[in-house]
Amino acid sequence: MQWRYDVSGVDTVTLHFGERIDLSLVNPIQQAAQALRQELGTRLLDVVPSYTSIMLRYNLLKDDLASLMADVAPLLNNLSTTTSSQLTSNIIEIPVWYDSKVGPDLPRIAELAGITEQEVIELHSSQPYQVFAIGFAPGFAYLGEVPEQLAVARLATPRVKVPAGSLGIADTQTALYPLASPGGWNLIGRTPLTLFDPKREPASLLNAGQQVKFTPIDFAEYQALGGQLDE
Repeated sequence: MQWRYDVSGVDTVTLHFGERIDLSLVNPIQQAAQALRQELGTRLLDVVPSYTSIMLRYNLLKDDLASLMADVAPLLNNLSTTTSSQLTSNIIEIPVWYDSKVGPDLPRIAELAGITEQEVIELHSSQPYQVFAIGFAPGFAYLGEVPEQLAVARLATPRVKVPAGSLGIADTQTALYPLASPGGWNLIGRTPLTLFDPKREPASLLNAGQQVKFTPIDFAEYQALGGQLDE
């Protein structure tokens, strides 16, 4: 496994495995993060995997960078990674009501792509997506990559409030809003599921390294699963 590191803070170091978003990096990064947690244990206060990197935070009162990297280096260099084709992981299925009532940008995306709204729904829900990273808000999962026809730039002016559960597209990625918040993603639908609950363990339904598949549902199913319309 090829990698490099740089010091990113007084108590953090960032391990870099690539320079751009690449599906082939997802599994190696997740395996490396898991191995680091298992082997270094309490020496690491936090392990945060992302698109192309892993950030490690350590306890300055009990450890130092040289000693930490002396143990990190052989662990990573000897790690035998598994390719995505060799991995068998459960795909998390998420029901989504794709409709302009909760996905106001659905008609525009269809128009830009030169296809019908139903074809947008079929395309978007036709494949599994990798969870690249968690960020922006607790439980906000960046998923990729969407079919090329559906890639569309973020909104020029973000919405002041995007309802929790909203499903959006920005560039080549798609994401679900776990909490109500401002946002500039193009909205195409909504899930009735609770994506982030601090009282739940784990609090976030989605985590980096998982796979997600969206399942279209109708309004009756959306309501039956607890989904609501905007007030």
